[in-house]
Amino acid sequence: MQLWVGLGNPGPQYAMHRHNVGFMALDAIAEVHGFGADAKKFQGWVREGRLGSHKVLLLKPATFMNESGRSVAEALRFYKLGVEALTVFHDELDLAPMKVKVRHGGGLAGHNGLRSIDQHLGPDFRRVRIGIGHPGHKDRVTGHVLGNYAKSEIDPLSDLLGALAAEAPTLAAGDEVRFMNDVALRLQD
Repeated sequence: MQLWVGLGNPGPQYAMHRHNVGFMALDAIAEVHGFGADAKKFQGWVREGRLGSHKVLLLKPATFMNESGRSVAEALRFYKLGVEALTVFHDELDLAPMKVKVRHGGGLAGHNGLRSIDQHLGPDFRRVRIGIGHPGHKDRVTGHVLGNYAKSEIDPLSDLLGALAAEAPTLAAGDEVRFMNDVALRLQD
C-alpha cells in the first residue's frame, strides 16, 4: 500500500488557492480512477483505490497546512507503513507554473506543510512538486501562494490536473522519470 498526501487548507474559502493544488491533484486522481467516497480519518479525509496493481490511500489532512505532519504520521502508523510508502503532492514556488517535478527528500523551501511532515517523519519522502511560479519579490509571496488561481490559469490548471491523474499509475509503479515526461507531453498537446 502507498499513502499519497495532498497538501492544502480545509474549507471552501481556500479551495482555489495555489497553496491547495495538492488537494486538487488528489481529487482529480480519485475522480479519474474511481476511488471510493471520502471518509473522515487520521485528522483528514481519505479515499481508497487502486492505480494499476497498486493499492493507494489518498489523504487530505484537515489540520491546516502547518499541522499536516500529525495527520500523515497517524496514517502511516495505523497502516504500519514506512516513509518509503509516502508521496506528498504540494505547491512549489521555485517551479514555473504548471510544471511538475518529482524528487525524494531535499529542502523545505519555506513550505509549512513540508516542514510539519519533516518534523514528524524526517525529510526522506517522495514529493510531487507542482509549480505555481514565484511572484518576483518576497514581499508578494504570501499573497501569491494564498491567492486564487487567476481566470487565465484555470484551463491550464485543469489540463495539468488531468495529466497528473492520467499518469498516476506510472507514478504508483515507481517510474518517476516516465511520469514526469508523460505529464509534460500531455501538456504540450
